[in-house]
Amino acid sequence: MNKTKNVITKHLSKARRAGIKAGMTRWSYINYILSILKNAYREFENRVDRLKSPRGAKTEQVEAAVEAFSGRFTLYELERACMGVSRDMVRKVLRNLQKTGFVECLGRGPGAVWQKRGNTLKKG
Repeated sequence: MNKTKNVITKHLSKARRAGIKAGMTRWSYINYILSILKNAYREFENRVDRLKSPRGAKTEQVEAAVEAFSGRFTLYELERACMGVSRDMVRKVLRNLQKTGFVECLGRGPGAVWQKRGNTLKKG
C-alpha cells in the first residue's frame, strides 16, 4: 500500500512541476494505473511460481491418502481425498501400488472397490 502511495505521489509531483497541464495530469494518472497493474502482475507471477508442487508431491499425496484409509475404498473416495490430483495420476499411482502388492482391486469399472493389504509403503 505504501508503494502505491509513493508511486502516485511521484507521478503527481511530476505533473505539478510541469505546470499541471491537463494532458500531463491525465498521463500521470495513466502511468499510475499502469504501474499498479504491472506490480500486481509481478506479485501474481511470484505466487504462481511458489504454488508449483515439487516433483513427486502428487504421488506422495495419493500414497498418503491410501495409507489413511482403513480398509476398503473406491477411486472416487481416493480422488476426493486428493484434491488437485488428476484422475489419471490417481490411477497411475494405484496401478503402481497394486504391482508392489500394497493394494488390490476387488472389482472392475468405475465403482470398483480397492483394499489395502498387510504391507506398508516403504519410503526411500
